[in-house]
Amino acid sequence: MQIKDSVAIVTGGNRGIGEAFVREFLNAGARKVYVGSRVLEAASNLCGELGEKAVAVQLDVTDEGQVSAAAELCGDVDVVINNAGVFNDETLIGAADISAARNEMDVNYFGVLSMCREFAPILKKNGGGAIINVLSVAALLPVPNMGGYSPSKSAARSLTTNVRAELAKQGTHVGALIVGSVDTRMADQVQGAKEPPSVVATAGIRAIEKNIREMDTDRMAVEMRAALARDPQNLERKMAALLDLETLSTGR
Repeated sequence: MQIKDSVAIVTGGNRGIGEAFVREFLNAGARKVYVGSRVLEAASNLCGELGEKAVAVQLDVTDEGQVSAAAELCGDVDVVINNAGVFNDETLIGAADISAARNEMDVNYFGVLSMCREFAPILKKNGGGAIINVLSVAALLPVPNMGGYSPSKSAARSLTTNVRAELAKQGTHVGALIVGSVDTRMADQVQGAKEPPSVVATAGIRAIEKNIREMDTDRMAVEMRAALARDPQNLERKMAALLDLETLSTGR
């Protein structure tokens, strides 16, 4: 599908990758972008800057009532960007309880599922459209020092495949973006070079227009997929070693 004259909704659209998507859609000629934000006021500056084509919507993806209300309000949507996500700095076994892992599943998996379920009928009514799920390299390979984040993103990757199959007959393209090292607040703990969020948004636009099912958005994502293909066991050992590095740096 073409972005020109489309109407999109972006979860977590008030900052980071979400904000980059909002800007990229409007630059590409979208008619309107709904800026989903857990705190409505957090999107006010962005929407004020971009004008009437950017519309703030209160949207906590873990709140089914808010997701339903957003679907009712945004009945003209033909593109859904599931970008909202959370990372908690807790390991699976070492954490005091499972609340952090549960929160990551609630946002990164069930939040995506809720958005897909509510907006699928709207996309069908509007001609098919597209759903793009913003995932992570952590969806391709387990990253033990990231605790429940990796399992939640892996689950969302499987969800993407299943939803694609379910919505194929209504003409909805369902794709996933595999994000590596990008300069966002969530990636503060990631060391090394980081690419700007606009790189992910640009890749997302291309994935929509070219019907790409899964796309690596940046250099780290490409390199990690290649390393996984070459020697998965060695890469697993390297990921496990990050636990020891974290212990040395934090003293935990």
